[in-house]
Amino acid sequence: MTEISTVAFVFIIIGCILAGLIAGFFLSRWYFKRELAKNPPINEKMIRAMFKQMGRTPSEKQVREIMRNVNSQK
Repeated sequence: MTEISTVAFVFIIIGCILAGLIAGFFLSRWYFKRELAKNPPINEKMIRAMFKQMGRTPSEKQVREIMRNVNSQK
């Protein structure tokens, strides 16, 4: 059997942990971006529904203004 020193073993473990953290970061970032593209946080239909819940009928100008404000904050 081959033996590795304790120092080499510790460096291997630290390297594996760092590689896992870096890979996990990029995978989770990719997944989060994909989900946001599939399900945007707010759209025109949602704005109209919020106005209806408040008992108002929004004009197209109001809806577009709110969408512009939401998109400008990204």
